[in-house]
Order: sequence, then C-alpha cells, then structure tokens
Amino acid sequence: MIVIVAALIGAIFGGITAKRRGGNKLDIAQYATGFGMAFVVVGLIATVVLERIIS
Repeated sequence: MIVIVAALIGAIFGGITAKRRGGNKLDIAQYATGFGMAFVVVGLIATVVLERIIS
C-alpha cells in the first residue's frame, strides 16, 4: 500500500515540477515517470523497514 501511494505522490510531484519549469506534455510525462519510480523505491524501502520493525 505504501508503494502505491508513494508512486502516485511521486508522479504528481514530478508532473507539477515539470509544469513549473515550462515543459511540454512529454516533459511532464517523463518527469512524472521518473519521480514516480524514485518514490516507489523509497516506498519499497520504507515498507521493508516497517515490516522488519513490526515483526
């Protein structure tokens, strides 16, 4: 669940960042994908750490 939420937040954040920098549709898509993937990695690490702490 954390990974999915992190992906959505990353994609939104990436899209907003590209739009603020004046990017076109492809720039926005690329930033959204890149940020989404980066946030997925962070979310995955957070999930593993939380699972280790809880168990």
